[in-house]
Amino acid sequence: MTEQPQYRLGDMTSRDTEKIDKSRSVALVPVGAFEQHGPAMPMATDQIRAVALCDSVAKRMEGTAFVGPELPVGISIHHTTFPGTMSLTPETFIQVITEYATELHRNGWQRVLVVTGHGGNNSALGVVAQRLLQEAPSLEFAWTPITGLAADRIRAFGTAEVTGHCGEAETAQMLHIAPHLVRDELLQPGTTGLDEMDSLPRLSRRARPSLSVTWDRLSANGVLGDPTRATKELGADIIETATETICDYVRTWIGIDRGING
Repeated sequence: MTEQPQYRLGDMTSRDTEKIDKSRSVALVPVGAFEQHGPAMPMATDQIRAVALCDSVAKRMEGTAFVGPELPVGISIHHTTFPGTMSLTPETFIQVITEYATELHRNGWQRVLVVTGHGGNNSALGVVAQRLLQEAPSLEFAWTPITGLAADRIRAFGTAEVTGHCGEAETAQMLHIAPHLVRDELLQPGTTGLDEMDSLPRLSRRARPSLSVTWDRLSANGVLGDPTRATKELGADIIETATETICDYVRTWIGIDRGING
């Protein structure tokens, strides 16, 4: 039987990781959240999606992308009015990701890419990037969300006026990645229109300026959008588009440092 190439650092031995040519590769760090995802999807939805995308990228890159340590709990303070949700403080999240990155750098990695399945982590990852410019200037640190990488595909599919958390796109990804964890019979629309919200939460949905409110003020069941319209085909399209976008980025990134691309 042909041995399958390894791409998860946690599955390797210490000597295996030492043999990786880190001058022409990138360490991927999947980051998610442990929070409510409506009546039909699991608490770990964001982490499941982040891991699946990192695995997809690493398999396609064939020895130039490796999946490093995961962080399954993120910044979910805005969801803590729902049962089961757990959150790190922003300060703890920033410190942990910073130390993940610097420890990978200490082990020879020159490039680290965090893939976050949870939008609540985005601002903190921007802070991490700034810290690392000062604390580890020779480390190249990047981060990306998932769904936004396939925004054009999602627009073409069509969503409710209000969508996002547990909505069409997230549910579609889960139907593709882990359908056994989606309780189809419990899928139900959440808030789908701005006129369903009170004044302050409606204001918070504007892109700029930014205003935060707790999630129960946005949706009674925790859902934004209509997950009953989601399809596994849309989910596969989102993951494929995100995979190829990241792979193209990584190829360019590695090429720049090796003098291949300008």
